[in-house]
Amino acid sequence: MFMDNSSEKPIYVQLAEWMMDAILSGAFPEETQVPSTTEISVTYRINPATALKGINVLVDDAILYKKRGLGMFVSSGAKERILEKRRKEFFDSFISSLIAEAEKLAITKIEIMDMIERGYTE
Repeated sequence: MFMDNSSEKPIYVQLAEWMMDAILSGAFPEETQVPSTTEISVTYRINPATALKGINVLVDDAILYKKRGLGMFVSSGAKERILEKRRKEFFDSFISSLIAEAEKLAITKIEIMDMIERGYTE
């Protein structure tokens, strides 16, 4: 289930992230059909407009596309677009602030790299 009612993220954003996770994991391979907004809204008991808004986020990002009369499908190259988007978000959210904080604490690049390496081994 994708919804976390305690999250500050809107439900439509949670839905879009859940679908992107499913695409990355292979649950929805490229060029395969995804559940309809009606199926999503009934299954997860959310407003159909909310489900549509989450799907439209993915359409706007060229992750999904509509086949008239058939439904929504995963676009070719969707997995790579998701990875690219998430890597950028990761850099913007974590790496930039990590570097800014390291500069305040006079932590060198080498020291940061050593800390990261230690994090992988622990």
